[in-house]
Amino acid sequence: MADREQVDPFIPTVELAEKIRTGACSPTAVVEQYLDEIAARDEEINAYVTVTDELARETAQTAEQQLQERQDIGPLHGVPIALKDLRDMKAGVPHSFGVKLVGEMGYVAERTSAVVERLEDAGAVIIGKTNTPEFGHKGVTDNEYIGPTASPLDTNSNAGGSSGGSAAAVAAGMASAAMGSDTGGSIRIPAAACGVFGHKPSYGLVPLDSRPNAFGTKTHHSVMGPLTRTVEDAALILDIITGYHPRDPGSVPVDIDFQAAVDQPVDELKIGYSPDLDVFPVESEIEQAVSTSVDALATAGATVERTEIGHGVSLDELCETVETTFATTFVGVAAVVKETVGIDLRNYPDAVSESLLELLAVGDEKTVEDVAKTGIVRTQLFDAFQDLYETYDLLVTPTLATGQMDLETDQGQDWELALTWPFNWTGHPAASVPAGRIGDNKGVAAAQIVGPQYHDDRVLAASAVLERARPWHEQYPR
Repeated sequence: MADREQVDPFIPTVELAEKIRTGACSPTAVVEQYLDEIAARDEEINAYVTVTDELARETAQTAEQQLQERQDIGPLHGVPIALKDLRDMKAGVPHSFGVKLVGEMGYVAERTSAVVERLEDAGAVIIGKTNTPEFGHKGVTDNEYIGPTASPLDTNSNAGGSSGGSAAAVAAGMASAAMGSDTGGSIRIPAAACGVFGHKPSYGLVPLDSRPNAFGTKTHHSVMGPLTRTVEDAALILDIITGYHPRDPGSVPVDIDFQAAVDQPVDELKIGYSPDLDVFPVESEIEQAVSTSVDALATAGATVERTEIGHGVSLDELCETVETTFATTFVGVAAVVKETVGIDLRNYPDAVSESLLELLAVGDEKTVEDVAKTGIVRTQLFDAFQDLYETYDLLVTPTLATGQMDLETDQGQDWELALTWPFNWTGHPAASVPAGRIGDNKGVAAAQIVGPQYHDDRVLAASAVLERARPWHEQYPR
């Protein structure tokens, strides 16, 4: 093993998998390298709730033996992957949901979720569970359990949420890739804050086999997806984790070749650019950075036009509507926790963040009629996007309206912060693509690329074009 090449922890996942497959580096050496990075950097970043070092070493040793025996191996054989400590359950591994009460009671997952099974079947090595706000309830990563997660680009800034631990682990070279979940932007927001690529798939492509409530994500759509340093890495993982699953009532039998999409040209695409989705208060530096990304798509041959969405709904009305769908969803989460773990979160104000308690209080006041009325606004917005896609193949917007959030901040509760959550209502695929540093390099910008339902390949194609035109990999703090 001493003669094997030492691996740069920032190497693309696709390239790392190839090096392992050809014997240029061993799974055990790769795992030790990432564990060393975690030991060296995570005290400052705080990306991990649990580091599964023993499990990772055992899995890596098995992976190495399989290579020596020339067994058939999967596309992620020996590659260290981090899991968000929310939906990505691994049997026998502590699982906190970001909740101090659950973490301190020593709750251990009794089953492995469908997505984690697919990753492991592909040969992935699970290296740890990453930080998240309680149940992923806000757009920054902070909780009463282990505290806030910092962006590796600026450790005075929050990593964004709710998949902040996963995004930070990838940006800091503490995982080859990581899983996230997205209920209001929870993949795309931290991708923007940490300068990585994050893809929210079309609703139903990635199975969510939640139990005991398989229907808890259906009112306000939640999906799972990858956070990676390259678009090609995300495509590889999407090819692995997508596909119909009989235990998810929202699963759809749609087949997409994600990896092939990375090399598709965009010269036949017509792209609409909305700097603010008609109503969001986007900072001027963000708009300028995203506009430059749009220009790069035009240079690559796409037809790009500035457009309005025409949904006709004020920002206040949109925010009031999303607060209803989001807050009532979390009332349902609290009910499941009470039923399964025996804890009513409302009874523990010293152990549960004030922001979650406030969200539950809002949800407790909502009625069935309130929830029913949200469908009218959601339909109005959905129809506006569907009308837009009769003219355009893709839509580009900023991901975030701001370029920086303090490490400890209440901004994650502000609905006007992110232009992401409308697409959790509609189910459209959306990716966050780094768009450069702003404000004397103190902040970051990101472009959000949104496609028609089940046209995730178009989103990836445009994202890959931007990556080739305006690469972002050198910004990571090595």
